[in-house]
Amino acid sequence: MHFTKTLTNWYSVNKRDLPWRNTKNPYYIWLSEIILQQTQIKQGLPYYEAFVAQYPTVFDLANANEEAVLKLWQGLGYYSRARNLHATAKYVAVNLNGNFPDNYTDLLKLKGIGDYTASAIASFCFNEVAAVVDGNVYRVLARFYGIHIPINSTEGKKVFKALATDIIDAKNPADFNQAIMEFGAIQCKPSSPDCSVCPLKEGCIAFRKNEISVLPIKIKNNKPKNKFFNFLVYVTNDGQTILEKRKGKGIWQNLYQFPLLESKHSLDEASFLQQLNPDDSVENVTLFNAVDIIHKLSHQHLHTKFWIIQTANLPKTGIPVSEIENYAVPILIKNFIDAFNFQSEI
Repeated sequence: MHFTKTLTNWYSVNKRDLPWRNTKNPYYIWLSEIILQQTQIKQGLPYYEAFVAQYPTVFDLANANEEAVLKLWQGLGYYSRARNLHATAKYVAVNLNGNFPDNYTDLLKLKGIGDYTASAIASFCFNEVAAVVDGNVYRVLARFYGIHIPINSTEGKKVFKALATDIIDAKNPADFNQAIMEFGAIQCKPSSPDCSVCPLKEGCIAFRKNEISVLPIKIKNNKPKNKFFNFLVYVTNDGQTILEKRKGKGIWQNLYQFPLLESKHSLDEASFLQQLNPDDSVENVTLFNAVDIIHKLSHQHLHTKFWIIQTANLPKTGIPVSEIENYAVPILIKNFIDAFNFQSEI
């Protein structure tokens, strides 16, 4: 079986019509690839369209302020991607006159661009023979060739990259890279793929050995840490609340949140009230969610409570609740704001 030719033929018939496939503009390709990292197409597409509409050129993105970029990114998670996106746009606009590098090696030097993204841009835009290896590619190669090396091991990354490089269509690397990723996305899916219609099944070792559900193999990461967050949602009678900008290099850097009280365990009302500053003129405290909202991140699970604190005077400078939608906040905070009726508390 000719693996490469079979894949490209399949792609010519089955590929989805996506906006970034109708351009060779490296700005649009780069934008789509950064957005789609760790994000499914159905979720990422509206963000891509919003960014293209708001920032049609790399100069427009470079000239934006970071808060506006984070606000537009809100809900995608992994906010370091957005910060790197903005930083790279500024570098390309100022230092490279708006021209992205036209080769894998120089693309790799840009902030936020790794092996996969550099390979994608180099092949899609400049037809460089640079093999992409993402989750879809790992899955297709592991199953077809029966590879049991963990895909997230140092050895695995080298083996799969070398194999992808060996089988890429040197005459048409762009279509081949698109084809193998698309094949993994809609045919060789993570679970319960329909192998009966797979054009590669005759040569697929995992199909022959009944190992579709086994491959690819991935080393399990350490168990996520549990953290306990208590957000203090201050509300005054004249419609003021408090949002604070997160500093440092931790999660949600430069995003806004309600004042945060971390605890070693989930707090009940009595325990929470003991944590409040006795100098604060608190009139009433109610718990918005009786059961912790668990927000799962890759390395930690946030067990979260939102405490509604009615007060005549805020302990620090506040903002009108009518302006709260203007601030870039984590999706956890955004979901609370959407669910909570601030106006009813005023």
